[in-house]
Amino acid sequence: MITVPGPLAQPLRYGVYTGLELELQSPDAVPTAARMGLEPPRYCGQCGRRMVVQVVPDGWTARCSRHGTLDSAELEQR
Repeated sequence: MITVPGPLAQPLRYGVYTGLELELQSPDAVPTAARMGLEPPRYCGQCGRRMVVQVVPDGWTARCSRHGTLDSAELEQR
């Protein structure tokens, strides 16, 4: 059975706020709100695809069509 890494599993290949390959992304490409932790990730860190993101009062959920779903509550537990 093949295990597919989650959207934010390490090591990341793409920027989760820009969708650019990390090697090509400049540090100032990440929006200020994202650097402050106020924005959910918008792109999958494994494939760079745009994720479906839903913001709710107590967090957010993000879903990549290839790498599955991630909930902000899961990140708080890490």
